[in-house]
Amino acid sequence: MEKTAKKEIEKTAGTGNSYWIPMLIIGALFFIFGFVTWLNGILIPYLTIACELTTFQALLVAFAFYISYFVMALPSSWVLSKTGFKNGMMVGLMIMAVGALIFIPAAISRIYAIFLLGLFVMGTGLAILQTAVNPYITIIGPRESAATRISIMGICNKLAGAIAPLILAYFILSDGDAFVANLATLGEADKVLALDQLAMRVIPPYIVMAIVLVLLGIGVKFSPLPDVETEPEEETDTQVTSTRTSIFQFPHLWLGALALFLYVGVEVIAGDTIIRYGIALGIPIAEAKIFTTYTLFAMIVGYVLIGLILVPKIITQRTALKLSAIMGVIFTLLAIFTEGKTSVMFVALLGFANALVWPAMWPLAIHDLGKFIKTGSSILIMMIAGGALLPLVWGKLSDIFAGNPQTAYWICVPCYLYILYYSIWGFKVGLKGNHLQ
Repeated sequence: MEKTAKKEIEKTAGTGNSYWIPMLIIGALFFIFGFVTWLNGILIPYLTIACELTTFQALLVAFAFYISYFVMALPSSWVLSKTGFKNGMMVGLMIMAVGALIFIPAAISRIYAIFLLGLFVMGTGLAILQTAVNPYITIIGPRESAATRISIMGICNKLAGAIAPLILAYFILSDGDAFVANLATLGEADKVLALDQLAMRVIPPYIVMAIVLVLLGIGVKFSPLPDVETEPEEETDTQVTSTRTSIFQFPHLWLGALALFLYVGVEVIAGDTIIRYGIALGIPIAEAKIFTTYTLFAMIVGYVLIGLILVPKIITQRTALKLSAIMGVIFTLLAIFTEGKTSVMFVALLGFANALVWPAMWPLAIHDLGKFIKTGSSILIMMIAGGALLPLVWGKLSDIFAGNPQTAYWICVPCYLYILYYSIWGFKVGLKGNHLQ
């Protein structure tokens, strides 16, 4: 499969050493991943106002979006087995467009549940799209440079995530402070009318997003990417896997799955709660609306500094994982024990700590799975559900400790400590020798 696909890519690119056409296509798709995913950071404070929500209720935005990964992790493989990877990308983009269009009736009715449905549908399309795109990362160039390509894709993803909330905020919360101040002076009927008008602001950008997604889907369909077909995975069992008959006989995988669950939770907390947190500290909406962008820029710096410069020339991936966990604990504690904008900046710096956790942890979790690697990978994808559940815990704590909102970030400390445990000891539980470094 891989050799055939690479030959097709080389033919469409024009030379055996030129992969720029497929790289641009995949990079554009990773840009879309980031753009759609990190819109939630601005949607949370926006819907808090428009639908009159508590912090816990507002964090259902993250829940509806990320729980779709848990629901669709296994069905996505079935969909792709029927459509093929290339058509699967188109299907994923079209489903995402449907999710964007659901925002129209949601805004017209100002019913929060319909907004959540739209987010779930968009997440479903994104889960299918990501499952289809990921195999291409390793086949669009030499295997020895795959890690570099993954880091480049990560930069595309996070750069889009940095831009997305700024663009959406321009359309829906450009006058947030004045709107909230005026809202407090209105009678009940006028207040309802003002909130209805606020909800309608989301319609134009989501119509544009739906059109772009449909056009991208058509573009991918007719792009020069090879239509890679799924094939039975080669059974390259090691001495470890040849004696095991069940996925449940790999404790390092399950410990890694929990670590990924916690990691995605803290990553989403860092990006999606920071605007709401800044507003709770009394920072004006006009200033707070760019805080998610700070978190994403911190992640980009992490990708470049650690992913492209330090690993593996100076430090190993596992060392990067340990350092990331330690930085996560330190930055969280500093966010808790400092005040105002200083505290917010330490929340943003969690983006730097989080940057290399996923790419460093993934190979540790799937190491030595042999013929169980596809099942193991699906289990790890399901752990993206951490982004659905842990932010809800943050939201509940934020409501409980409304007078001291940074208290909610205590939820991140045990998460980073467990990631540190996995990077030192957990990754080798149940394995004998041949450990990744």
